[in-house]
Amino acid sequence: METFKLITWNVNSVRIRLELLKKLIETESPDIVCLQEVKAKEEDFPYDFVRQTGYENIGLYGMPGYNGVAILAKCGLNDVCRMDWVGKKDARHIKTTVFDDIEINNIYVPAGGDIPDPIENLSFAHKLTFMDDISEYYEQRKQALSGKKMLLCGDFNVAPYENDVWNHKQLLKIVSHTPIEVERLTRMKNSLDFVDVAREFYPPAEKIFTWWSYRNPNWATNDKGRRLDHVWVTPNLKARVVSYKILKEARSWERPSDHVPVVVEIKKA
Repeated sequence: METFKLITWNVNSVRIRLELLKKLIETESPDIVCLQEVKAKEEDFPYDFVRQTGYENIGLYGMPGYNGVAILAKCGLNDVCRMDWVGKKDARHIKTTVFDDIEINNIYVPAGGDIPDPIENLSFAHKLTFMDDISEYYEQRKQALSGKKMLLCGDFNVAPYENDVWNHKQLLKIVSHTPIEVERLTRMKNSLDFVDVAREFYPPAEKIFTWWSYRNPNWATNDKGRRLDHVWVTPNLKARVVSYKILKEARSWERPSDHVPVVVEIKKA
């Protein structure tokens, strides 16, 4: 059985986390790494460092200071394409094809600010519209894409289920778990009948998180997390997913990101 391993991680500035990226690669030996919040424009991206760790092929959609997504791969990357939504070129979505027929989409959904009101808060409106744009794009192409093998991963900045947050009732009015965001993310998921890989391995009754706030120094003790980082696959890939895990220990690394890497292993055929 030949498989490939993919990691998705909101790195929260790739240049700050280079040693952690190296540690992650040495520990997990992934074939593909999808990074979000790279925070580096083209000329500042650490191409040499990444290639020295064994990832010759790099797809980057960068911009100065914030956002940015990258795909690092040992395998070939075909048809690397930057995708834009809501009329903004804000480096939030890059896609490529691997192993001839699997399309990898690395997506960084806007965080949405602090006020969950699209009229009062334009950042929140941007977040909702961003998800709507992707949903509409897939819905309109559903028939054409019906046989395509696709994987969507990244920091979607929404924790959709009750046990994707530490306290469902307390977070219903907090950005990332509001009903309107969950509704938008659900529409996006349903657009091509994507399968939420995490919940294939962990039952809905089990709490699982991928993000713990920097504001909480006792994050491990309190465990007030949220599951903001996701891996989805089209139904034709569901049976080929071998494993899924959240590297919670990465939150304890020195100078960590507030997100931890998520690892999936998938059969190539």
